[in-house]
Amino acid sequence: MKIGIVVSEYNYDITMNMLARAQEEANFLGVEVSKVLKVPGTFDIPLGVKKLLNREDVDGVVTLGAVIKGETDHDQIVMQNAARKIEDLSVEYGKPVALGISGPGESRLQAEARIEGAKNAVHSVVKMIRRLKEL
Repeated sequence: MKIGIVVSEYNYDITMNMLARAQEEANFLGVEVSKVLKVPGTFDIPLGVKKLLNREDVDGVVTLGAVIKGETDHDQIVMQNAARKIEDLSVEYGKPVALGISGPGESRLQAEARIEGAKNAVHSVVKMIRRLKEL
């Protein structure tokens, strides 16, 4: 089983820790991470997902990011649009894509507390790959 990971560089200290946890979990599960693609922000993740889903060496994709609340509702717009497009791509390509993006509406402290959640995204994509192969 081979997965790709698309990770946002925005909130770098948080997201790179998420990436490390996801890679550790994939290794623990015996899953190969065939490609890691870093993108500028969460809004850019869907394009990265699309590129990885086109690859023969990717069975599914994990998305990682942290959408932290600012002074406006910008975080809501970013997260809602990214999540919708990510799901659309999963259905279009017939490959699972796990939503490992925390937020919206979270504080920096809440985002830091959710770093370990990156492991759940790896578990999600691995489970879906296995279940889809059973069909």
